[in-house]
Amino acid sequence: MTVDKGGANLAGLHAINAQRERPIRIRQTKYLYNVLAQARLAIKRRARPMLGFKYFHCARILLAGIKLMHILRKEQCRTAQGSCSSTAEQFYALAA
Repeated sequence: MTVDKGGANLAGLHAINAQRERPIRIRQTKYLYNVLAQARLAIKRRARPMLGFKYFHCARILLAGIKLMHILRKEQCRTAQGSCSSTAEQFYALAA
């Protein structure tokens, strides 16, 4: 399990490991929270102007689409051909 350098997380995992037959391996990363917060900011920036979601199903679909576009824009998605495509071309390839 990967956690940040916070002491509470580490102490909690050590307490759990004391009770388990097979312990959980712990890996600490100094700025883990910053990475998670930055990934969440893109979604919050797009969803904040909206007045909220009426149904959970619609919210799930819309948030997944926002996250997909963020991934494509940051070029974190690889195409099958290995060629560099524009964001729009990658989106249309996934939609088709």
